[in-house]
Amino acid sequence: MALHFMSDKELSRLEILRDLASGRLTTPAAAQLLGLERRQVQRLAKAYQEQGATALISKKRGQPSNRRTPSTVKTQALELIRERYSGFGPTLAAEKLRELHGVYIGRETLRIWMLEAGLWADRQKRRGRVYQPRYRRECVGELIQVDGSDHFWFEDRADSCTLLVFIDDATSRLMHLQFVQSESTFAYFNATQRYLEAHGKPIAFYTDKHAVFRVNKAGGLHGDGMTQFGRALKALSIEIICANSSQAKGRVERANKTLQDRLVKELRLAGVSSMDDGNAFLPSFIADYNARFAKAPFNDKDLHRPMSPRDRLDEAFTWRAERTLSQALTLQYDNILFMIEPSEFAQGAIGQRVEVVDFPDGRLEIRHKGRSMPYRTFDKVRRVTETAVIENKRLGGLLALIKQSQEAGPPGARTRKGPRRRDQTGHMFGVG
Repeated sequence: MALHFMSDKELSRLEILRDLASGRLTTPAAAQLLGLERRQVQRLAKAYQEQGATALISKKRGQPSNRRTPSTVKTQALELIRERYSGFGPTLAAEKLRELHGVYIGRETLRIWMLEAGLWADRQKRRGRVYQPRYRRECVGELIQVDGSDHFWFEDRADSCTLLVFIDDATSRLMHLQFVQSESTFAYFNATQRYLEAHGKPIAFYTDKHAVFRVNKAGGLHGDGMTQFGRALKALSIEIICANSSQAKGRVERANKTLQDRLVKELRLAGVSSMDDGNAFLPSFIADYNARFAKAPFNDKDLHRPMSPRDRLDEAFTWRAERTLSQALTLQYDNILFMIEPSEFAQGAIGQRVEVVDFPDGRLEIRHKGRSMPYRTFDKVRRVTETAVIENKRLGGLLALIKQSQEAGPPGARTRKGPRRRDQTGHMFGVG
């Protein structure tokens, strides 16, 4: 039974002492094999004769080490980790305990303690969810993966910007690339319109859960959880699917990595240093990329649908919001007060919901039942706060200043107050 508790070193000693006891080895030979002095070998041989193999097992086996860390230090360290360093790995936790609390513990010792206390999991238990590969879609245009990649595309020659990537799931073919300032609604409006004009309407776009594509809280646009971009695609009969993870849209994610390597170098060789020049360079790059990396589809049918006269892209890709028309024929949109020109039709819309249609090129229309209503803007040159009081003697000057600012621009002209929409040309309204 003692053999089950013996180490390899102790088993090796047992074999040598057996040979010594049987006379197959001399004491000097046994001492040389064991690396011990002759007198120590004689002591081991005598103990073996009296107690058997048990005499060779270390007496410290199963006993706590004399160099062990005091239990009070272990308790203190684990309490600190629970209170202040939850989620820290053993290495970082050991550093913080040493630097901030003067508790010196080896990271491997701390790792064992944390595993025993359930404060850390081993590598195998920390493995993430397994994502099984899925088959490609069969036809071109069946599913288009869309993503934006923010990167220093022009290296140190220009600021970082975003590349919008449209890639076909069936073939890994780049369908459209476009440099923009950032992933904004109007940037995707413009890029998607160019895509549709070039290829037609796909069956579905496959995106992540960026705020442009999905409202994750209740009470979105019209209360249906649909974004401006989602509304535009619905009007064009294009489905939008939001992936639950980056692994689910792995084709476009892998394409982004390839582009961040190859495209950056190609832009450097071509001497391209701006977004405009980059967008002019992209068509030739797309052709070369597809020739190298695109796959043949399982089915040669192209499921892109041609654009019809009913598909009015300029109307679809607009920012729309609803407002209630007041008794004074006014409404507020993006901190600007709009005054509807009095008419019988406008008076019939009082108290009802009207639609503000904001175009990417800067035009803005206010519609009721599909009919546009003329308006003018009321520019609040000097905004009065709740606590501010304007004396009567200053009120006339303020009204004169407001009138002067209104007469400075043409009727219906848009004020310069307010932030400029990202990736929207010609005006100032901010994209949410």
